[in-house]
Amino acid sequence: MKILDKIVENMKSEIIRVSRKTPISLLENKSLFSRQCISLKDSIKNSSTGIICEFKRRSPSNENINYKSTISEVILGYQKAGAAGLSILTNKKYFDGETKDIQDIRDVSKIPILRKEFIISEYQIIEAKSIGSDAILLIASILSREEIIRYSKFAKSLGLEVLLEIHSANELNKIPGNNIDIVGVNNRNLDTLEIDLNNSIELYDEIPSQFVKISESGINMPESIIKLKEVGYDGFLIGESFMKTNNPMESAYNFIKKIENEI
Repeated sequence: MKILDKIVENMKSEIIRVSRKTPISLLENKSLFSRQCISLKDSIKNSSTGIICEFKRRSPSNENINYKSTISEVILGYQKAGAAGLSILTNKKYFDGETKDIQDIRDVSKIPILRKEFIISEYQIIEAKSIGSDAILLIASILSREEIIRYSKFAKSLGLEVLLEIHSANELNKIPGNNIDIVGVNNRNLDTLEIDLNNSIELYDEIPSQFVKISESGINMPESIIKLKEVGYDGFLIGESFMKTNNPMESAYNFIKKIENEI
C-alpha cells in the first residue's frame, strides 16, 4: 500500500475516534468557531514574496525534522521574518502534529493559518474552524471532483478559505470553478516522494487565471522562488527547508530578505 493510501486509511479510523470523543455540537460551541478568518489569499497577494512557512516535526520521508524548536518560537519568528502565512500539520501518526498546535498559537499569530491535513470529511472542516484555522487544504489526489466541490462549498460557508493541491495534469479537471481560493502545485510525487520543480512550471498555464497560484515542496533556494515568480506564481509553501535547520526563524528571515533584495 502506498504511503498516501495508508495515511487516508488511518485518517478514516481517526475521524471516527475523534468525533465520538468530541461531537460537532462541542466544536461549534468553541470560542474560536465564531472568529472571523484572516484571508490567506489576500495575504499572499499583498506580500512581496508570498511565502507560506510551515511548522513540521516529522514526515513519512523524514522521521526527525525538528523536535528542538517550539511551535510558539517558530511561529513568532516566521511572523517577524515576513511570512505571508503559516502552514501547520495536524496529523498525529505521520507528522506528529495535533489540532492543539493551532489553538496554542492562534492568539499570537497575526497572519493567516492553513490547517494542513488530509481532509476527507466535513467533520475535519468544522474542526478546522473550531481550532482557529483560516484556511484548509484539499488534496485532489485523495478526493473526487464531487467531494472537492462539496467540501470547498462547505468550508466557504464557514468562512474558511480553500487551498486545492494538485500534483499532475490529470488532476486539472478536478478544479471546480467556484469556492476555491488558491491552487497549489505540489512538486513532490506523493507516491515516490521524488521532487521536481518543473512540475510547477509545466502546470502553471493550465491552471485557470482566476485563482491565486502557489508552488509547494522542494523549494530550498531563493533562486527557485525568483524563477517561479517569473513564471507567474503568487506564492510558495516551504515545508522542510527552514525546519531542518538549527534555527528555523533565522533561516526564514534570511531567506525572505534575500528574495526581497533580489526581486
